[in-house]
Amino acid sequence: MHLDFNKYNFRYKNKENKTYIFDIIRKKYVLLTPEEQVRQNLIHYIIYTKKYPPTLIAVEKQLDINGRKRRFDIVVFNSEMQPQILIECKAPNVIIDQKTFDQANQYNWLLKAPLLVLSNGKKHYICKIDFEQNKYEFLKDIPTKK
Repeated sequence: MHLDFNKYNFRYKNKENKTYIFDIIRKKYVLLTPEEQVRQNLIHYIIYTKKYPPTLIAVEKQLDINGRKRRFDIVVFNSEMQPQILIECKAPNVIIDQKTFDQANQYNWLLKAPLLVLSNGKKHYICKIDFEQNKYEFLKDIPTKK
């Protein structure tokens, strides 16, 4: 499937007629679904293009939101282990709409990451969030690690 990312080298394996992709953060093979393909491309993008160290990245960790268990896709932390970027991934055929933003915002009110990214692999939305003034602005790209 064509996604709007640079070309990265992925490791794949097949098992019982299913394809798996190696996740370099979780250090294991995971079932290759359309959403997982987007997630893996974004992981590689933030590591190899934007230069964030893998040790500051968490993938698919559980959150408790109002007593309900949820999982975020990707969080990038700063060196003090405070969330800096929350990334929500969708399959390429999923349109990113208000419902998608609302879901990501629900996660982010708990995490308080100043950067919110939503992507279906073809469209990417990057929002810089100012929690104190309760406003946001769209950016063209994820900032490179300083």
